[in-house]
Amino acid sequence: MTKTLTTLLLVAGVMSGCTLAPHYDRPAAPVAGSYPAAPEGYATAEVKSGETRKATDIGWREFFTDPRLQTLIATSLENNRDLRTAALRIEEARAQYQIQRADLLPTVNGNASFQRGRFSGATSGVSQSFTGNIYQVGLSVTQWELDFFGRVRSLSNAALAQYFSTEEAHRAAYISLVSEVAKAYLAERAAAEQYDLARETLEARQSTYELSKKRFDAGATSALDLRDNESLVAQARVSAAQLARQRAQAQNALEVLVGKPIAEIPNLPAPMRLSDERIISDIPEGLPSELLTQRPDIRQAEQALLSANANIGAARAAFFPRITMTANAGNISTSFTNLFDHGAGVWSFSPQLTLPIFDYGRNLSNLDLANVRKNIQIANYEKTIQTAFSEVADALVARGTLEEQVAGQEQQRNAEAARYELSRLRFRSGVASYLDELDAQRQLFSAEQALVQARQLRLTNAIDLYRALGGGLNETGAVAQAAPQPATQTTQ
Repeated sequence: MTKTLTTLLLVAGVMSGCTLAPHYDRPAAPVAGSYPAAPEGYATAEVKSGETRKATDIGWREFFTDPRLQTLIATSLENNRDLRTAALRIEEARAQYQIQRADLLPTVNGNASFQRGRFSGATSGVSQSFTGNIYQVGLSVTQWELDFFGRVRSLSNAALAQYFSTEEAHRAAYISLVSEVAKAYLAERAAAEQYDLARETLEARQSTYELSKKRFDAGATSALDLRDNESLVAQARVSAAQLARQRAQAQNALEVLVGKPIAEIPNLPAPMRLSDERIISDIPEGLPSELLTQRPDIRQAEQALLSANANIGAARAAFFPRITMTANAGNISTSFTNLFDHGAGVWSFSPQLTLPIFDYGRNLSNLDLANVRKNIQIANYEKTIQTAFSEVADALVARGTLEEQVAGQEQQRNAEAARYELSRLRFRSGVASYLDELDAQRQLFSAEQALVQARQLRLTNAIDLYRALGGGLNETGAVAQAAPQPATQTTQ
């Protein structure tokens, strides 16, 4: 009996290493072999630091040098609920895989039973029938499938790929959280700077209006000048109110990502101005083919495809016979005290073969369903690659133009500031009307607001490129952890 069981276990172990899953070939990336060129007349990158490392080799503390932003990102990684959920999904998938993998080996149970009644000699193991007690103890293997055609192995491989997929989803959520916190922080800082400009402008215009009112009361200026000043004050009040609201909303959005009120974060450094932010913007983009290993969302989609591919193997195996085995071995006795010493040894071995003959197309439909689901995952995988390519391409195209936009906006702001000073001097000298000064003041305010927005766009674009290339997974400059390799799936 022992030799027979051992032989069956060895044969089953060898056969279960094979599956009927189709050989997996990675689909070709449906994108161009290189990223599109920058618009004519603009460089693809403004080289500043001479950075040559890939985005995945640059830790987010190196990329974001603002101490306040570093603290906010670190806090978000500890408290963000979406990231916690993604981490728990990994534990869920791991448990499901372990449950599925356990079906590859037999489950051995210990059994003990007691019966009282009238028993025949054949049942009790004694020479004649009697009325009394029977005690039995032993071990059993119940309905263990000998996986000759790899059905259980395929299901285990599918669960393993799903587990790997959730790990990649967690990495993608980690990268996304780092970038979203940084962009939310920049949005809050931009709104704060614009609000400060609006408040300062409001105070200056209010002072100018009061002076103009005194001049009007003294008959030194016209009612038109007074109303123009009043209109400017009202415009500044509207802008200040709008920006105060935007700043509060931006801070609320940032606190949701961080996971706790910003005021409760201890030893939080003071914020920096956008003009002082030093974010690496000249990251080498590499080739589109490198995105397949750099982006965790692409690896996640591929693991989902591998899982669907393995499920085809399980659907194919359903067309073949299924062999299960039930076995029992133990002792039986009419006396509990003699159960282990003088009890009769009993055993049973019951293999069972189930061959599908007619199921009204159930197995064929399950195979069709598995193939359709694989095709869906192929389309999803290709779409993920296209989205990643588009994100990198958009960030690269915008990089040079945004540098030029900020430079041009600074030049305009400086010109408007000089114009405003000249208009003030001309008005004080009686050369120009007060309307020229008011117009220059309006234009200067608009140029200052636009400059803040342009700086925010440039920094946000650098963050988008960093995330699109797979950066942000590591705190330091260590190379990103390689994705786990899926179980080998071959055709038997």
